[in-house]
Amino acid sequence: MVDVVVAGAGVVGVATAYAMARRGLSVALVDRNRGPALGASYANGAQLSYAYSDALGSPSLIKKLPSLAMGADPLFHLKGALDPGLIDWGLRFLAASTTAAHNASTLATLKLGLESQRAMHALLERHPIAFAHAVAGKMHLYFDPESLASAAKTVALKRRHGAVQQVLTAAEAIVIEPALGAAKGLVGVVYSPEDEVGDPHRFSEQLIEVLRRDYGVRTLFNVDVQDAEFAADAVTLVGTAGARVTGRTLVVALGIEAKGFLARQGVRVPLLPMKGYSFTASAGPRAPRVSITDTARKLVFCQLGGKIRVAGVAELGSRDLRVDPQRLAALVATARESLPGAADYSGIAGGWAGLRPMTPSSVPIIARPRERLIVNVGHGMLGWTLAMGSAERAADLLLGAGQF
Repeated sequence: MVDVVVAGAGVVGVATAYAMARRGLSVALVDRNRGPALGASYANGAQLSYAYSDALGSPSLIKKLPSLAMGADPLFHLKGALDPGLIDWGLRFLAASTTAAHNASTLATLKLGLESQRAMHALLERHPIAFAHAVAGKMHLYFDPESLASAAKTVALKRRHGAVQQVLTAAEAIVIEPALGAAKGLVGVVYSPEDEVGDPHRFSEQLIEVLRRDYGVRTLFNVDVQDAEFAADAVTLVGTAGARVTGRTLVVALGIEAKGFLARQGVRVPLLPMKGYSFTASAGPRAPRVSITDTARKLVFCQLGGKIRVAGVAELGSRDLRVDPQRLAALVATARESLPGAADYSGIAGGWAGLRPMTPSSVPIIARPRERLIVNVGHGMLGWTLAMGSAERAADLLLGAGQF
């Protein structure tokens, strides 16, 4: 029997295993895939957006919802509109979209993001693993004065709580990132100079090797978790093909799959999948060095190991992992429109899709809902960014429970 069984080896689960093992606990890590980070962590936007913690729900987005629901945005789609789970989530989302709630969620996520940044740097000082990591900085592009002014208010709020951000004019931004000279109609940007990039899949692979070699972490792949059996002093994770792993505590880091698994344990979590797409291409003649988020087109660009990763599309409620050729084509066309010289758009071999586990407030759920159970889920579009800080909080929550 180990001290901790971690269910889910996405980037959040792998980081959680590290946080537990680093504190001297014995750990088993279980996942249904053949290796780590092959789900939502595999080919996401790759940005470590520590300073950009803005909650999805806001008054401005609520105003746009009717047009979005009618298909006005080719990169946003609503699935299962009559699904009771979606209706419940949607009502919670509306409640989380007031100005006060948006600001509270944004600051809560910022605090966790800054914790993640410190935890990542501490990890790399101890274990200098390679995963195309760079402090590239990040720019959010705005194309109308009203949106930029609204963003400036949020920047002012976050700067009072530790964020390193500033608002730049288009001319000032182009001096730092010349590739933005091709961004037509650019009004200004929010610049986060300390934000970073890195390959989450490669990170997870490298950290798994460290966990096995230096901390004795046991990994069980190709095991699809089905249920859990709780006793007074232990919990047994039950998987396919008769697999059983027993530990003193179970940590659930299963992404969107956590909702169904936890429901079988009598624990309800408000999660909804948001399907996103990405493609990775050769860098173009005007590839940006700084990570870019085009707020109008809702897509991101970043350099990753000499390539360009572009991610976007939001299919709220979709549970289909297949890459829709039309959605991918729309992403490529929109990226080309945004930054035509950023990538070799003619040489794209294929794309990727993953399901982001969204909470209504955009704040992850890190909790201990019952004895010997810790939940670390709901990181939405910021799973890579928030993984390390969430793992530290989960470990502190466990040790604070006085079980060890």
